[in-house]
Amino acid sequence: MAADPHVTPTLDDTPRQLPNLAPGVRIPPARRWVPDRPGDDVAYGQPHGRLLGTPGPNIGFALLLAHHLQDRMNLAPREHFGDVAAVVSELAMKRAASYGRAPVLADLEVAATILGYLGGCDPDDALWRERAVAGAEDDYPTRRAICDAVEIDHLRLPRETIRAQALELRGQLRAAWRPGDA
Repeated sequence: MAADPHVTPTLDDTPRQLPNLAPGVRIPPARRWVPDRPGDDVAYGQPHGRLLGTPGPNIGFALLLAHHLQDRMNLAPREHFGDVAAVVSELAMKRAASYGRAPVLADLEVAATILGYLGGCDPDDALWRERAVAGAEDDYPTRRAICDAVEIDHLRLPRETIRAQALELRGQLRAAWRPGDA
């Protein structure tokens, strides 16, 4: 809201540079932050292992980006987009977190290519994928089992390399996936 130029502000309206402190009292300088809260586990760092995932900044954004990729994905007849979006997003989150950043569309394209949703998927892989992803939207262990089966080194490959090696990567994923771990 604009102020009338002919009205002078009162002292109450002028910005205050110093807080109202007693004479001679000064604000102490800020101290260095120390991770001493109960959830700050600095002694051991971020735990790694089965079902723990990979934390990263704004990784939930991948779920929104999955809907932008929906029209390009080739789903099997009995696959549900919710299950597919959950698994592809979680793989994209893992890739983005490995770089220390939020997910971008390229992360989802890499994840969808590895799983064969962007074409080039043979019928055996599509049948395996259909069974592996079934119910993943509501089942965290199922999503984690698939994500943990994909090596981080494979996720970090350039998109062109992943497209060229997609069949081999899918075969390694099928061999590493353990449905009993879910």
